[in-house]
Order: sequence, then structure tokens, then C-alpha cells
Amino acid sequence: MKIWLAVDGSPFTKKMLAYLVTHPELFGAHNAFTVFTAISPLPPRARAAVGADVAHNYYDEEAAKVAEPVVTFLARHAITPTVVHEAGPAGEMIARAATSGGFDLVMMGSHGHGALANLVMGSVATQVLAHCKVPVLLVR
Repeated sequence: MKIWLAVDGSPFTKKMLAYLVTHPELFGAHNAFTVFTAISPLPPRARAAVGADVAHNYYDEEAAKVAEPVVTFLARHAITPTVVHEAGPAGEMIARAATSGGFDLVMMGSHGHGALANLVMGSVATQVLAHCKVPVLLVR
């Protein structure tokens, strides 16, 4: 099974990873894992001012801050994931990439806000559920 792990470095990511490794019969090393981090894009003027190379280095560094602890944790459980990051709106990017990449499952942590909070401020999980054609497992 191809599993898309959407991570952001939050405590909710840690809960999702804990769930993943405590269910090896479902999510063991026999699966193919991809760790994905969405980076907030620089404003267009800032990107133009610093140049494409500096912007790409910034995105790489920010993604590494989030992905490296995840990769280290998974390695302790005999899981070697592929690591991917992109700059853009997290919910849309997670859903689009998981669908176009032919993944069987998206796993992600969720803050667990209520319906009113989602209505007012939106939620990455809500956006993924609305746009993703792949089953999504939210861990709270």
C-alpha cells in the first residue's frame, strides 16, 4: 500500500506517527511511505527580491526542519520513507499530490477543531477531506 504522510511538525503529527507505529499489522514497513511537508510560499515580491535560488534554499531548509525528525522516528521502526515538500496551500497540495501520485491512503494529524472553528478559520484537514479522491485517516 502507498501511504502519503502529511506532516507539519506539530504535536498532532507526533500523535499520527505514534498511531502508525503502534499498528504494524496495518502500517508496517511492508508499505511504501512518502512524508510530505507543505511550506508556506514566500510573498511574490519577497521571492522576486531574494531570487529563486534563495527561495528554493529557504523552502528546503524549512521542510528539512519538519521532515528530519519524522524520518529519524520512522527509521527507528524500520520504515524508510521518501521525502517530498512543496510550497503552497497545505490542504490543496496534500489532496492534489496524493490523488495524482496514486496513493492508497493519506494519513495526517488533526487539531480536532469543532465545526464552528472550521467555518471561521478553515482547516487543512477539512480542505483535504473536501478535495482528496484518496481515503484519508485523521488521527486526533
